[in-house]
Amino acid sequence: MKLSDFKFNMPKTSIAKYPVSPRDKAKLMVVNRETQELEVKTFNNVVDYMKAGDVLVVNETRVFQARLFGKKEKTNAKIEVFLLRELNAEECIWDVIVDPARKVRIGNKIYFNDKLWCEVIDNTTSRGRTVRFNQPGNVYKAVEKIGLTPLPPYIKREPEPDDRENYQTIYAKVDGAVAAPTAGLHFTPKLIQKIEKKGVKIIPVVLHIGLGTFRLVEVEDLTKHKMDSEFFEISKEAAETINKASSLKHNIFVVGTSTARALETSVTADGLVKPNRGWTDKFIYPPYVFKIATRLITNFHLPETTLIMLVSAFADHDLIMKAYKKAMKENFRFLSYGDSMLIL
Repeated sequence: MKLSDFKFNMPKTSIAKYPVSPRDKAKLMVVNRETQELEVKTFNNVVDYMKAGDVLVVNETRVFQARLFGKKEKTNAKIEVFLLRELNAEECIWDVIVDPARKVRIGNKIYFNDKLWCEVIDNTTSRGRTVRFNQPGNVYKAVEKIGLTPLPPYIKREPEPDDRENYQTIYAKVDGAVAAPTAGLHFTPKLIQKIEKKGVKIIPVVLHIGLGTFRLVEVEDLTKHKMDSEFFEISKEAAETINKASSLKHNIFVVGTSTARALETSVTADGLVKPNRGWTDKFIYPPYVFKIATRLITNFHLPETTLIMLVSAFADHDLIMKAYKKAMKENFRFLSYGDSMLIL
């Protein structure tokens, strides 16, 4: 398939700027691959499609407050520093993006408050820099109070205090993401309780979503697109539970494209998940046969993105396009704070 196969007109008014409350009252479109039927429900109905013995795999990455504003030493020029990823925890070395980049050179120090500052030690891309923080120990903790929530670029507003909680899944645990695994934003403690009560096991994995998730695909030939690498981890216990459920023909509900990519990166030749940790740049687009997921929960994505390509690989491309057309007609809310889809 080509990039242009994923082109469609999505009105800007479809982009959700705020989430619904409570979270599980978002709309849910149920897409049945077998019957080709499309049904409109509410997200809390997702439990109706689960049975005892099924597994729900979630991404427990946690979004940290990645947007910092500081002042350059001597000149006091205001500099935005967007933290991308930790390169070396012991030495507090990070990959960042700076703005305005022309003012930030190797050797410059940027002060965020009287306790926290960083020094630029290398250039990476036009706006990219490598910096060393002065904060021994946990930089995540140091930026938690002074940083801003890294809302997606398509949400055209400044972060608000509520976003710290709203742009975070209720089961987020492991710091490292600069974008939320948005398919998981619809779960509430009450819904999780209901799912567990039904005899469904909730299994966490980790994939730290980076800014690459928003990067445009710029080549018509999809085989030439290169994904950014993201860190992931699947524990031995998670792999064993998923494999056991699969062997007993139970459904594996996968929450989000990030979780799907982590699992598909770790498949053995005999179709099992192996415990694994490292970096993945796996790009999933049609045609592709999923080895682990039998059900996928996802949000509605932008045209011509790697996210809609993965979803179209899980279901039939034409069926997904039909679902998106219906979603727009029925005023579904798109993207991170928007509504949801369950593919059976």
